Amino acid sequence: MAVSWRSWLANEGVKHLCLLIWLSLNVLLFWKTFLLYNQGPEYHYLHQMLGLGLCLSRASASVLNLNCSLILLPMCRTLLAYLRGSQKVRKPKGVKCVHVAAHLVNALNFSVNYSEDFIELNAARYRNEDPRKLLFTTVLLRDFNTLIGLLKYQTNLDTHPPGCINLNGTHYRNIHLPEYLSENFHESLPGEFLKPDELTRNTFVKICMEEPKFQANFPQTWLWISGPLCLYCAERLYRCIRSNKPVTIISVISHPSDVMEIRMVKENFKARPGQCPTETKATFGIHFKIVGDWTERFRDLLLPPSSQDSEILPFIQSRNYPKLYIDGPFGSPFEESLNYEVSLCVAGGIGVTPFASILNTLLDDWKPYKLRRLYFIWVCRNIQSFRWFADLLCVLHNKFWHENRPDYVNIQLYLSQTDGIQNIIGEKYQALNSRLFIGRPRWKLLFDEIAKCNRGKTVGVFCCGPSSISKILHKLSNRNNSYGTRFEYNKESFS
Repeated sequence: MAVSWRSWLANEGVKHLCLLIWLSLNVLLFWKTFLLYNQGPEYHYLHQMLGLGLCLSRASASVLNLNCSLILLPMCRTLLAYLRGSQKVRKPKGVKCVHVAAHLVNALNFSVNYSEDFIELNAARYRNEDPRKLLFTTVLLRDFNTLIGLLKYQTNLDTHPPGCINLNGTHYRNIHLPEYLSENFHESLPGEFLKPDELTRNTFVKICMEEPKFQANFPQTWLWISGPLCLYCAERLYRCIRSNKPVTIISVISHPSDVMEIRMVKENFKARPGQCPTETKATFGIHFKIVGDWTERFRDLLLPPSSQDSEILPFIQSRNYPKLYIDGPFGSPFEESLNYEVSLCVAGGIGVTPFASILNTLLDDWKPYKLRRLYFIWVCRNIQSFRWFADLLCVLHNKFWHENRPDYVNIQLYLSQTDGIQNIIGEKYQALNSRLFIGRPRWKLLFDEIAKCNRGKTVGVFCCGPSSISKILHKLSNRNNSYGTRFEYNKESFS
């Protein structure tokens, strides 16, 4: 299957560019921190004690700090309503494993390489201390005291360069140096340390008269996450204020196949086309499927057991409904469906919900939008599921038929199971009977037909349903065609 570079760039270009930028930032930050702890003079003695584990643990920690700051941004759902993105952000697990493993190595090195020369540099209290105990008492308990760092760096580099010989100290008390060594100084490289037997050679060494001084690293994690955390807290505060007033329930509708619809009224509530609430001029509603104990309990609170099989239960003033609070609406990639001249909307089962708001918008007034042709594909296992929005589809079909635009909306309903097919036959849904197909859609032929009828145009592809359908549509959107038609793919990701 040949790939269209135009479609690939439109569908994958931004995603891969963001991935490249993210990877570059991680690699650059990791390498910069690794070099700092590997070659930095202030960490010379600490590196001698801990070795490569020090560099790996600190470098991976800096990468984790970056990702901890970024991972809070997708949680600001109101902000994403303006800066939408359907791809999920995942924290790199490999970096976390490296970070934890390096901490274990550091704990072992602190225990084995306990230094009698630099007591304050040690995290262990004595040589060969149990690394598990050391890990718990240092790394884990340090999380409760964020003002104290575990690793220490040297502060007096000007008076005690790394690797120099301190004549006043006890480290080289038995070393006898020639007189000229006290008058000639040689700047040794960081990490360069001369053994006692090498001092008898005709070389110059750095001599200092002061002990190295160490200071704990100031924790920096809070510097990384403070900005995104403040933004997230402001977001939560705004959402709390916005949703603190309960809605008024107008009606509760029980649909076939364990689906419920709640019609509500709330002051100053406004949803854009493509978001899940199906909004009319007077009310707005949500559809949800009864799956799990939470939705079952919610249904029992709204509907008495004797009325759960009825189709419509009007709002009764004397009935005590629970207080219902609505948080939202939030952004959705389907909001862009009206910004294409041609759009293909594919729904699987209850995934039709966001498309219902688009159909309601077209029913009110379609002229202000760029959309001029809509292909609506709905796949269900049970034929009774089509009754969720059968009335809406029939009214929409009749509207464009009377306006002499029968090709504006192309409705195709696919039934994957044939049991009970005769139940939909009737005068009420006569407009849908000719648009009902048995079996699964032949996606390749469907894309070829759309490309042939819309030569040289850009078609927006929107999918909300099972991942199997989403993968097929994504692959076909990148496929090359002989008609010059470009397909731009969008999908909804559920947590």
